[in-house]
Amino acid sequence: MIALMREQWDLLLENRWLVPILLVIGFGLAFAIPEYNLLSVYVQLILMYAGINIILAVSLNLVNGYMGEFSLAHAGFMAVGAYTAVLLTMKVFPVAGFPFLFPCAVFAGGLAAALLGIIVAIPSFKVRGDYLAIITLAFLMIVKSLIENIDFIGGPRGISGIMKLTTLPWVFFWTVALVWMVRNFIYSKYGRGVLSIREDEIASDLMSVNTRHVKFFAFMLSSFCAGIAGALFAHLLQFISPRIFDITKSTDILIMVYLGGIASIGGSILGATLFTVLLELLRPSTMAALLSWLPSFVFEPLNEHFISHLGVWRMVIMPLALILVMLYWPRGIMGLREFRGFIPRRDREAHHYINPQGEEPDGATDRR
Repeated sequence: MIALMREQWDLLLENRWLVPILLVIGFGLAFAIPEYNLLSVYVQLILMYAGINIILAVSLNLVNGYMGEFSLAHAGFMAVGAYTAVLLTMKVFPVAGFPFLFPCAVFAGGLAAALLGIIVAIPSFKVRGDYLAIITLAFLMIVKSLIENIDFIGGPRGISGIMKLTTLPWVFFWTVALVWMVRNFIYSKYGRGVLSIREDEIASDLMSVNTRHVKFFAFMLSSFCAGIAGALFAHLLQFISPRIFDITKSTDILIMVYLGGIASIGGSILGATLFTVLLELLRPSTMAALLSWLPSFVFEPLNEHFISHLGVWRMVIMPLALILVMLYWPRGIMGLREFRGFIPRRDREAHHYINPQGEEPDGATDRR
């Protein structure tokens, strides 16, 4: 029975019209949900935060998972994209009268972050691992300090009164577009170079892989996606300040990546979604609303001794959950594995040709 279900699922995935149909349905729902109030405003907000977190996790996984580096600068790229887009929508573009200019501001935020990504890529030519982590951490601190000391962009006070231009359709569009870009990059010749750097940079350089070009492209694409996410985040939160984009934000993105699994787009999507939903479920107000159906003699002591303290414990529970995942799944839930739908047809056919029985050789990556 299980074998039959798996065979039917494989046949469904082989249908080239499946992904376009799912995207059309997704876009339709993205427009219909806010238009007809199919979900509450709170649930819509969670969906938008989940989409932004998916962009951040997938883009950081490109560097930390697929390339094997360790970057802590993602919050800095996010800040650059957020401030660039906000300054454009508030001081340059007349977005209030021409809403179609909003994606131009978002794209400009991504480009600004991508240009700074080159600065981080250059030190990666000489150092790796812990040393690169220290350099990227220093970059994050420099970006945060610069923003705090420029009064024109609000300084440490930040910027308030930002128009709420981020909507569910825009988040869905940018999430799909950027995940598609990262996926195509990974399975391109440059993506193969990224994977070779993770395995052995010296050997890949000797085998004619231009490691400098590969790192340039990888860091620029990763930072571009982070800048897009920052622009969407700023126009959803309607307030930004340097404190939002500190080391804690980079740590949150790292948790999403390593929770879902390294070198896995599907794992990043899973990790970002789980992280976003669990953080919301651990809010005292959310948990109280979910358990309000309990009888009062059960709910009241539970609320007094447990639910009311979740605001303190939620930041302990999530890192503890990550520790458990690292103990039992060192590479994350889907580390070095991929959902079949994200793998190009030619790669699936090549894998089946080499291994017609579906068996994985020693050390191979299970991407089914």
